[in-house]
Amino acid sequence: MALALDSAFGDVLGDNTLAIVAYALVGLVLFVVGFYVIDLATPGHLVSVIRHERNPNATLLATAAMISVGVIVSASIYATDAALAEGLIATAVYGIVGILAQVLAMLVFNLLIGLKIKDLCGEADLQPGTWMLAVTYVMIGLVTAVSVI
Repeated sequence: MALALDSAFGDVLGDNTLAIVAYALVGLVLFVVGFYVIDLATPGHLVSVIRHERNPNATLLATAAMISVGVIVSASIYATDAALAEGLIATAVYGIVGILAQVLAMLVFNLLIGLKIKDLCGEADLQPGTWMLAVTYVMIGLVTAVSVI
């Protein structure tokens, strides 16, 4: 008994595989951009601060930023009913907007509440302000994601 596959199934499988790879690449680019935006906002080279200094404040902020970008990218992909190219463009734009919203949140916290990332990341112990800023990152990601859907 031979196993026969419908050619339409093969087309869908191929198209979906291409979409997965394309969205994964856009997501990876957004994760890298998000990481380096956070890197610019933290004192020192973030990879070095995390890897060599093992700073928990910098690690938590970078992790929260990556979660936020991941939520935005996931919602953008979910909300896209358009063709692949349009969906990729929408995902990239929404991701960049989310990253910029994170930067704006950092500036607002610095001005209004006095949470300075430089000071937080200069501490060896995990600080309460770091948790607050990390949750803000995730919240911004969720708000941006829901606005996309």
